[in-house]
Amino acid sequence: MNALADSIARLNLSNGATLSFHHHLRNGDDVMRQVLAACDTLGLRDLHIAPSSLFPCHASLIPYLQNGTITRITTSYMTGPLADAVRAGALPHPVHLQTHGGRACAIASGRLPLDAAFIAAPAVDAAGNLSGATGPEACGPLGYAMVDAAHAGRVVALTDHTADRLPRICIPAKQVHNIIHVPRIGEAAQIASGTTGRAPSETGLIIADLTARLIAASGLLQNGFTFQTGAGATSLAVARALAPLMAADNIKGDFAAGGITGALVDMFQSGLFQRLWDVQAFDLAAVQSYAQDADHLAMSADQYANPERPDNIANQLDVMILGAAEVDMDFNVNVTCASDGRIIGGSGGHADTGAGATLPIVTTPLVAGGFAKLVKTLTCLTTPGATIGALVTEAGIAIHPSRPDLAQAARAAGLPVKDINDLRRLAKAHASKAPPPRTTGRIIAHCEAPDGTVIDHICA
Repeated sequence: MNALADSIARLNLSNGATLSFHHHLRNGDDVMRQVLAACDTLGLRDLHIAPSSLFPCHASLIPYLQNGTITRITTSYMTGPLADAVRAGALPHPVHLQTHGGRACAIASGRLPLDAAFIAAPAVDAAGNLSGATGPEACGPLGYAMVDAAHAGRVVALTDHTADRLPRICIPAKQVHNIIHVPRIGEAAQIASGTTGRAPSETGLIIADLTARLIAASGLLQNGFTFQTGAGATSLAVARALAPLMAADNIKGDFAAGGITGALVDMFQSGLFQRLWDVQAFDLAAVQSYAQDADHLAMSADQYANPERPDNIANQLDVMILGAAEVDMDFNVNVTCASDGRIIGGSGGHADTGAGATLPIVTTPLVAGGFAKLVKTLTCLTTPGATIGALVTEAGIAIHPSRPDLAQAARAAGLPVKDINDLRRLAKAHASKAPPPRTTGRIIAHCEAPDGTVIDHICA
């Protein structure tokens, strides 16, 4: 038995236990593989894993689905070979796809009890405090792990670095029961991967410019402005397009929030925002800023988006920039499945911030991969359209009918306001592929709203 398995054996976990993990190393995580390999060695079976997200690197877990070590998954986002295996029916029980805020609420309320939380800790100090701000695999704030550490029956940190001094403490020693030293927790260089690692296209830059102009026209862009972008390349380009507009009018925002990127760090360090609220770092520039900038503040997923907290940060946002895989004519949004039915993500904070922000704006090109992105029927519902304020494409802007004042302001600013049905017809005319019909086989995933209500299913 190896040292890690020996340490886990002393936790006295039982078959059927629920184990949580965080995703702050994103596609560079190696802690989940190490822990579940040890659980397999110990003969543990029927485990329920509750990671905050799953990435292509977690293809290494597929053998543990196949041999019964893992039989249940609850997460907020999944993509890559493991997601493909789930869609193919590799699990005997449906996955529960939560929102980030919904996950935090379920853990804090006891609806998702955790027998053990395994935390990839880039650094620990002699007292047993945990930090993501330093170490060879520094990843930034441990916002998702903070909730787990506060509520799990046992909290186990895996680390590859001990520091004499931590520039930031994410999880205090009093919440940590065990610390296990391993050769490496993962590869922080892989944090900026997937959607966060792509440069915006020419179309994306057009959309970003229109979006920044819409924000300016909305009346929300004034001193005290609060803002968040999603992880997609176009969403991040909006931040870069908005910065010169704020600077030109001497606007100083209150905060930018969310998964923090280099673009938001640049705005903060240029004086456009007073502070950053950060639940996770989306790139290494954000990691470095968190270690160095006093007003770059960590927040737990609970503070970020727990729907049972009226003071959560999502509810304080003026503008939220969201991506989309599909949008229907009622402004409902899918970011969970591709048009061909593959699982390519999940809500993450999409539905949380859609519900919380004053003006949630969806940005998307008309067509991607040959498929129209404006559709009659979604492949999967992630975020209800009633919460969305506007949709921005390269061909124009559709304003939700509940926002006539925004539509009037956009037209007055000379923006190309279009009917969403006209944009759909244009998208359909440029599409080269027709989406297959929704599958109707065995349910392999339940998609949840922030409050835990099931709003859609994914079938094999």
